[in-house]
Amino acid sequence: MFDVMTWAKICPFPLSSPLLATAEESAASSETSTFILAAVLLSLVVIYVASKVGGELCARINLPPVLGELVGGVVVGVSALQLLVFPDSGAQAQDSLVIQFLQLTSNLTPETAEPVFETQSEVISVLSEIGVIILLFEIGLESDLQELIRVGPQAVIVAVVGVVAPFVAGTAGLVYIFGLPAVPAIFAGAALTATSIGITAKVLAELGQLSSKEGQIIIGAAVLDDVLGIVVLAVVASLVKTGEIQITNIVYLIISAGAFLVGAILLGRLLKPFYVGLVNEMQTRGQLILTALVFAFVLAYIATAIQLEGILGAFAAGLILAETEKRKELEELVVPVSDVFVPIFFVEVGARTDLGVLNPADPSNREGLIIATFLILVAIVGKIITGFAIWGKGELRKLAIGVGMIPRGEVGLVFAGVGAESGALSSATEAAIIMMVITTTFLAPPLLRVVLREPTPASEES
Repeated sequence: MFDVMTWAKICPFPLSSPLLATAEESAASSETSTFILAAVLLSLVVIYVASKVGGELCARINLPPVLGELVGGVVVGVSALQLLVFPDSGAQAQDSLVIQFLQLTSNLTPETAEPVFETQSEVISVLSEIGVIILLFEIGLESDLQELIRVGPQAVIVAVVGVVAPFVAGTAGLVYIFGLPAVPAIFAGAALTATSIGITAKVLAELGQLSSKEGQIIIGAAVLDDVLGIVVLAVVASLVKTGEIQITNIVYLIISAGAFLVGAILLGRLLKPFYVGLVNEMQTRGQLILTALVFAFVLAYIATAIQLEGILGAFAAGLILAETEKRKELEELVVPVSDVFVPIFFVEVGARTDLGVLNPADPSNREGLIIATFLILVAIVGKIITGFAIWGKGELRKLAIGVGMIPRGEVGLVFAGVGAESGALSSATEAAIIMMVITTTFLAPPLLRVVLREPTPASEES
């Protein structure tokens, strides 16, 4: 086989001929594609190792593994090792240790390194977005729509107060006290709304309180919090796309999000028999999980097409399929898919977080630290008051209900990740939200164990 130089010696065409130029460009493009694939594969190795090491460490100290994935991302990201960095944060190819490793172990040149770095970052970002769509599909699949309807007025009160109070207090404080622009303030305030049902449910189960009155109210309210929080996220992220804050626009987006969610669920109920019948007739491997993902991606696309967030469509798809007879089987099948894609999202969120902006040794970082402290206080107080919003129920341990609503966990990270990728959040605000998520997630389990060991007021009186 002749190489390009041999061909140039015997070819009647000059070196500058279009034919030879095309051959050279094709060879260069093929080589670049190889480097891009190698960079993506190395990045995935870094992501999966970071997620597993961090997740295992957290699991061994009774903390949610997802928190370990976030911390693992921080370690390999811009705040520490710089194995996983992104050009939109100002990083260049030489700042990435993955690219440096490629240059040392292959013939990747500095000229080729920059486009390889940019494309590799785009691929990881796309995989991360697929990860968050699958995560919301899984959350919807694990939610019981009938249980949401039956949770009762107490859980509804706790959920509504738990969304409205921290959102209003957080947004107003960031705008009027710290002078933040409206869009990032609203995004940060929205990140305070949702509750991580997984963390709270685990602690309640360990204490044997899952079926108690307080446990039932907490779980029901946390599920409703997730639904309301996802609608809020869809609305806020859509505001970023439009670039303006207008009352009519906000009302339109809220109505659109609510109508889409309700309409998708109602339409899904009509199509359920068709879906189940189709899956039962198919004989090829993977028919259930692939048709479910197609359904989730279609609803995610429709949500995106009407200027909402794709995650709302994925969540609606999960809620719909959770009502079918295939729910349990689907829950088992989606776990390995989630295990592959979701860690990419959480590690990327951590990797993008520059905790250096919260370094107290730098005077310019003091405002970010103050914002982080403010968000943590609002996040805690805004949820604790939810238990006391229930009137006339003296036998309830109301403080326990409020404490059970504190952890933000993976839902808060979804807000931070979507906000960072949309460009709505500054580095300091994003880092402050991450610190709020970490603090509330670490703080809630031990506090919940303490308050749930206290006797109920009725027991004390007796």
